[in-house]
Amino acid sequence: MESTSSALWLTFKISGVATLVVLLLAVPLGYLLSRKQFPGKLWLNAVLVLPMVLPPTAVGYLLLSLLADAGPFGRETLGFDLDVLLTWKAGVLAAATMSFPIVIRTVKVTFDGIDPRLEAMARTLGHGRLSTFRLVTLPLGLRGLSAAAILGFMRGMGEFGATVMIAGNIPGRTQTLALAIFSADQAGRDAEARVLLGVALAAGLGAVLIAEYLGQGRRP
Repeated sequence: MESTSSALWLTFKISGVATLVVLLLAVPLGYLLSRKQFPGKLWLNAVLVLPMVLPPTAVGYLLLSLLADAGPFGRETLGFDLDVLLTWKAGVLAAATMSFPIVIRTVKVTFDGIDPRLEAMARTLGHGRLSTFRLVTLPLGLRGLSAAAILGFMRGMGEFGATVMIAGNIPGRTQTLALAIFSADQAGRDAEARVLLGVALAAGLGAVLIAEYLGQGRRP
């Protein structure tokens, strides 16, 4: 079962890093979308959630095109190799891209539920924008942001289509939990596939229950 433990460890590693990257982008963007009106906001919203409605393989193909040698971020264009394709970093990119829509939507809903008057009160007490965001907005939205992180982490754990397109299915290097289940099934290793499936089910159910519990704290 060495391959199973390797796939689990790699899955947690990829999903964890992807979740951190997504949160760093989704929190400020979600706050911007929640609080500001600006030209092109509708289009920005649509582009940010586009991976949610596209086939994962289509997203993977797009990422592959961007990172290919002749692509915008390829070796021939940049003059050096980013060394992303067929590595665990490609898995992070795929997981982050596919989990971003669900995270930013949850983040935006969280900030929508925070009364802007509370932020205005903090501003009248002498706090700047950044200080108000750090001391008022983030603590009030902690439960919702935690739920967003959990949902994003689990979406990253379940990613398959985009990952196999740009990271491949290399045991011990890029083979995640979803890819390991697929490989075990294709190879007729039913016992290993059932173990991996059980892990996936337990992790998914636990994540959904925690996210639901955290989400209840944001309801009136």
